[in-house]
Amino acid sequence: MLKVENVSKVFRSGAFGGKKAKVIHDVDFEVKPGEVVSLIGESGSGKTTVGRMILRLTSVSGGRITFEDEDISTLRGAGLKSYYRRVQGVFQDPFSSFNPIFKVGRVFRTIRREFLGDLDAAAWEARLTGALNAVGLEVAALDKFPHQMSGGQLQRLLIARALVLDIRLLIADEIISMLDASTRIDVLNLLGDLKRQGLSIIFVTHDLALGNYISDRIIILQKGAIVEMGTTDRVFGDPQHPYTRSLLDAVPHLHERWSDAELKDLGLVADTARFGGHLIEHRKDHLVRVYS
Repeated sequence: MLKVENVSKVFRSGAFGGKKAKVIHDVDFEVKPGEVVSLIGESGSGKTTVGRMILRLTSVSGGRITFEDEDISTLRGAGLKSYYRRVQGVFQDPFSSFNPIFKVGRVFRTIRREFLGDLDAAAWEARLTGALNAVGLEVAALDKFPHQMSGGQLQRLLIARALVLDIRLLIADEIISMLDASTRIDVLNLLGDLKRQGLSIIFVTHDLALGNYISDRIIILQKGAIVEMGTTDRVFGDPQHPYTRSLLDAVPHLHERWSDAELKDLGLVADTARFGGHLIEHRKDHLVRVYS
């Protein structure tokens, strides 16, 4: 569905752009329908830049990106609008995506005007209600200002904004890093529901535990280059690159399951997660550990 083929990115700075810095080095991967692929790396690894290139927010310096066999760099006008009906992004800070002086419903009215103007009122209301219900919100939420909603609620609204367009690929860039742990679990489970409905997701994160929890495949980035890629079980269970091993060594007990006695002593409960075979442990309202 999505193919990133030998993509590179060079940023220019200085007088007349004379200084060059290559930040993405020949990145190559694909995303299949209904698959969750995590881009994992430290700050500055290039994972966000890759996501922005897929969204056409940053230009590609070399290589190409195709979606459903179409080179996205060639898209203009109606073709680009069609692309954004199928591919959307949600970012780390939900508050920055809403104008604080307008009610949040304005975002959805803009989407209808720009992308879905051919829908009659009844069809639009049905689509809007369905998208909001899918993320656990009511239509009444649209009548609130951003400051009247929590970060988790705003993040859900941004996911609903994408769903109302019937997207096929979601770029989720550090979307839970600013949320409290209980809300994180809700958003992750929402992504799991969407995956089972056939949505493909690129999950951009620095958190290995979250990548382990949500992903079908893992891509490890270091200094703008892919150093390891494979299924989640293979990358986390049998890492081949020293950088991957160093990242995993920094996360104790990633695959270790606590005994029932330990859970009882610590006042923990274990819930079956909505992603294949993984469990989460939490103490009331905060996440303690994710393991497989």
